Parts: sequence; C-alpha cells; structure tokens
Amino acid sequence: MADKERDARLRETARHRGFRLLKSRRRKPGGDFGRYGLKALASGDECLGFGKTGLTATADEIEAFLRQQTALTWKESLGATEKVSSKPKKNPEGRNKVAPPPSASPKRSPKPTSVSKSQPKPVPKPQLKIREADSVDAEALASLVSLFTPTTAAEIEDRLPLLGRAGERPLVARLGDELVGLITWHVTPVLHRPQPVGRITYLAVAEKVRRQGVGRRLVEAAEARLYEQGCGDIEVTSNIKLTTAHKFYRTLGFERTSYRFRKALCAAVKS
Repeated sequence: MADKERDARLRETARHRGFRLLKSRRRKPGGDFGRYGLKALASGDECLGFGKTGLTATADEIEAFLRQQTALTWKESLGATEKVSSKPKKNPEGRNKVAPPPSASPKRSPKPTSVSKSQPKPVPKPQLKIREADSVDAEALASLVSLFTPTTAAEIEDRLPLLGRAGERPLVARLGDELVGLITWHVTPVLHRPQPVGRITYLAVAEKVRRQGVGRRLVEAAEARLYEQGCGDIEVTSNIKLTTAHKFYRTLGFERTSYRFRKALCAAVKS
C-alpha cells in the first residue's frame, strides 16, 4: 500500500511539473521491474530514467529531480534574470567584425543632412517580482481583498502577524512600484492521507493586469512553498459563479474532484 501511495504522489507531482511518470512492471530476470522514468507532457521527450534495456531511475531519484524542478520554478518566480554576455559578437568565421576598407570609387560631395530631433529612449517595462507580504502593504492588500470581500487596512494589519507566526505569510506580486496580486496558502495535516494537504485560500489579481501571467506566477510560488512543507496535494476552492477562474485553474492542471459545502458557524451554534 505504501508503494501505491508513493507512486500516486510522484505521479501527481510530476504532472504538476509538466512530466508523465512511467513505471516498469516487467518481471523478467535482470529486467527493470519497479524502475521509473519521466517524459515531458508537451513534447513526449524522455527526460530521466531511460536506458538501453528499459527504465533505470529509482523512486528517490525521481523525487529528487522533481524537487529540483520546483526549486528552479521558485527561483524564477522571485525575478531571477539571465546574465547577458558582454563579449563582442563574432562573424560566422569566428573573427571579430572589422569595418570594410573605404571604397575606391571617386568621392562624391556629401548630401546635406537635416537636423534630426533626438528620440527619447524607451522606458523599460517594470519587472514582475514575487515576495512575502508585509505590514507596509496593508492598504494595497485591503484593495485586493476587497475585490471580493470588503476589508480595511486595519483588519489586514491585525491578521498578517497571525499568518506570519504560522509560517504561512501571504505572497504578493509587485510590478514596478505597484502591488498587483495576492495569494494566501495553508498547510492542512489530515488523518486520511499520508501527507498534509496544501490549500490556496485566496487569489486576487488587479483587473488591469489580468491575463498577463500574474496569477500563474503566484500559484507557482505557492506550490513551491507547499511542496517545501511536505504537502502531497494542492487544493483550491472557487465560487461556483466564477467560471473564468475555473478555466484558469484547469489550465494549471487542477481538476474538479468534489463539491464544497458551507455553513456559518455562529448561526449553527446559536440554533
């Protein structure tokens, strides 16, 4: 049973990272029974654990590889940028480009040049960065939360320390000097599963930057945090009327698995 649970967890984690998990069940002597391999979901390319005689990777090797992929995604979500080489470009022969010799044709009188106005340099686009929320963000966080639930900055300042002490500080997306996205997450230990369940408890993106990858980056950052906390699954609830949100989560690999029932606790106690 433990092997089946581990296989299910590895298969789900691989799918979230864009891979398909394969496991050999061939029992011939000297075969690859119980070994694993990973293929890319999009292209079908073999990524890990494929040899001439069959599959070669162990469960521990698969788990280490997926953990490494999660770490890479997390580093990218923090705004890591590529280093650009400062070496001069070379021509196909490998030599530095040299200005051609002056033409031997007779000199012509230069054409009168018109004075051109200097064009202003284009303003670089601000970089999207993901970081933990802080009390200085209270006003902006209240605006994002109020997109669905009216909330004040004072209430945000009261609640943030509670999440911080639990080790579950919300993550925010910042575009330049403006805070444009928020995601909150929670680790739920459960009795009926071998690992805790990770939950996205709130996601909001400013309307003017929607459909630009902000929500995806926030979800990937939350997934990385939950994976680091040992969660085997990640769940999210969404209002039944928000069909656009449902489509968004499906594009990220989420599947509808249950119904959510809600009851106000204060009303239940009073009755």
